[in-house]
Amino acid sequence: MHAPLTREQALALYDSRFWESLAYVERARFQLSEERLCMPFEVFIEAVERALGRSVRVGELIDSRGLLAELTGEQQPLDVDELLSLVPARKRMLLAA
Repeated sequence: MHAPLTREQALALYDSRFWESLAYVERARFQLSEERLCMPFEVFIEAVERALGRSVRVGELIDSRGLLAELTGEQQPLDVDELLSLVPARKRMLLAA
């Protein structure tokens, strides 16, 4: 495991557009392993979704270790109940049609 990037290092990577030379899986693996965003958010989400072959809910980004484990084959995708458990109860709301 490497030391977390500093803000300046993350910004330098962002400015370098390093992700353009990486495959989707490599982009996803890198950013899921890094605390600071080093690429545009849209690029990150697209990479994760293409690498996993499914849509990714924003709530899944609360703890990216699960997505990384799924990417490496160590874990199955979260079901709806598991996903909801990541959201604090006070921030949940129910919408009815």
